[in-house]
Amino acid sequence: MEYRLDCQYFLGDKPCKFLERCTCQHFSPRGPRILIIKLGALGDVLRTTPLLPALRTAHPTAQISWVTHPSAMELLDKNPMIDRLLPMDFHTCAFLGAEEFDLVLSLDKDPAGAALASALKAKTKNGFGWSAQGAVYPLDEKSHYAYFLGIDNELKFKTNQKTYQQIIFEMCDLPYANEEYQWELAEADAQTAKLWAKGSGFDRRRPTVGLNTGWGEMFAGKGWKEEKWENLIYALQGFDVNVVLLGGTRETDLNTRLFLRNRGRGSLHNSGNNNTLGQFSALVDFCDLVVTGDTFGMHVAIARKKKVVALFGSTCPQEIELYGRGVKLFTTELPCEPCYKKECDHSIHEECLKRITVEQVMAAIQGLLPLTAIVRKEQPPAQRQQQREERPERQEHQFRRP
Repeated sequence: MEYRLDCQYFLGDKPCKFLERCTCQHFSPRGPRILIIKLGALGDVLRTTPLLPALRTAHPTAQISWVTHPSAMELLDKNPMIDRLLPMDFHTCAFLGAEEFDLVLSLDKDPAGAALASALKAKTKNGFGWSAQGAVYPLDEKSHYAYFLGIDNELKFKTNQKTYQQIIFEMCDLPYANEEYQWELAEADAQTAKLWAKGSGFDRRRPTVGLNTGWGEMFAGKGWKEEKWENLIYALQGFDVNVVLLGGTRETDLNTRLFLRNRGRGSLHNSGNNNTLGQFSALVDFCDLVVTGDTFGMHVAIARKKKVVALFGSTCPQEIELYGRGVKLFTTELPCEPCYKKECDHSIHEECLKRITVEQVMAAIQGLLPLTAIVRKEQPPAQRQQQREERPERQEHQFRRP
């Protein structure tokens, strides 16, 4: 009995979809075999997806495989441009070692991903590998620029003006034409978000601003402080607008406090903090604009083609592609920023993000999203807090009055 390993429909362990022997008229030769290695972080995985349509254009018949961290599988598992999605684990490394690829795109400086790229058999390898001396190194000349961004602070912090997408497209020898993120909502996630909106009394006739209050722990100076978020909520409640609190499990307490202190004025909604990645994306989809730090939530908003006001502290704003739909806010007054440090060792701790004001954020919002002002009498949070602190002293003074 004959079999055709070179047919794109051949599976090997079971009949193909045509249920015929390998000499059938449906034979179609396999195209180029391409492997993408991009493990994390979640936002980086999402902003690597613009490569997929460009790869499909350059290699229409290619079989595209992608290896990623198990936590990022949900971001890619519904993508029709990926033929095979694999978790980074022992079994994946074992059977990939027996295969051969036409092109390996190793886009992660993670030692495990780089080592896998170096160990695989491939005609061409672009990106990063793992040297015999135990260090990441560029596998090809096109990846030199991306490589030196990681070891040359002057290049990364001051000189570079390229976005992440421009950089990885250069690594992959592909022309960059502003390809967008590739992430579609699952119907089940969209329905879950609709049920939340119905249960919370969400009025979709109003414009909606999402406040993504969280930030990642990898770098210092990525999170705006609680009082800033509260004052921004108060400012937004002066307009006819929905305000939605967004975040993950780390923001549960913060968002609960913000909601309870401010729910009596305007349309404020807490979207919850135990959502899956898909459910979180569906909630972001309700927003017209999202205010966010340099976090996964920012990348979700970009992927869903929302207007974005992005706040930057210790990371580089120039590497973020907003596709003409957003504003980046950052300061240039401190000699230490950006720094990409895990902990801030400056005497004015995380001052880089503190210097972004509520007034700047509101100006950016109003420049992107038309808002209608409403009349109100409530005092700003800072003034209310001052009065609460002064009240006990006044009461004591009145008690002592003869």
